[in-house]
Amino acid sequence: MPTFDSVLAFFGVAVLLALSPGPDNIFVLMQSAQHGWRAGMAVVLGLCLGLVVHTGAVALGLAAVVAASALAFTLIKLCGAAYLLWLAWGAWHAPALQQNPAAGAVAQPDTGALAMVGRGVVMNLSNPKVLLFFMAFLPQFANPARGPVSLQIMVFGAVFMLAALLVFGSIACCSGWFGRVLQTSAGAQRVLNRLASAVFVALAARLASLSR
Repeated sequence: MPTFDSVLAFFGVAVLLALSPGPDNIFVLMQSAQHGWRAGMAVVLGLCLGLVVHTGAVALGLAAVVAASALAFTLIKLCGAAYLLWLAWGAWHAPALQQNPAAGAVAQPDTGALAMVGRGVVMNLSNPKVLLFFMAFLPQFANPARGPVSLQIMVFGAVFMLAALLVFGSIACCSGWFGRVLQTSAGAQRVLNRLASAVFVALAARLASLSR
């Protein structure tokens, strides 16, 4: 098992990485602003579940298979880009529903907790760069002298998920509060929906343009 010092050092690096601007935290920010902090936390949970899959793939050596296949890399990223465009279409056409600020955020019929968790999972798994990053990043902290490398990778993956949960959860709560204020104005909510749609299109374009 890794030492406490190595885990602590890894946690610090993971927090810094989670804080750096990227598609995942931007996605959490926009979803929380649109649908409230609870929906944002559901997205964060989905992102962390996606990290479980990435960590397992690295520990089992499956990540190397994907990294070696140009076809797999392309299919994953194009599916992710198509999903983001679908979300952009939905955000653009979402109705602006004014509400009482004490009532909490308005949830559209397709934005229940499970749906938002699913969005987080798809968002994370459809970005092959996350898998490649984990494949390059996690083994650097593993020490064969401390036991099975695959087990150490799972430990570091869990620590990374904890860091992501703390950082992304904070973003969800702050953004959800800001979005709740905007929910009191139908005009402001309409602008927020348009902005979210534009952000999703930009994320889709970024994902589609990724190269190995």
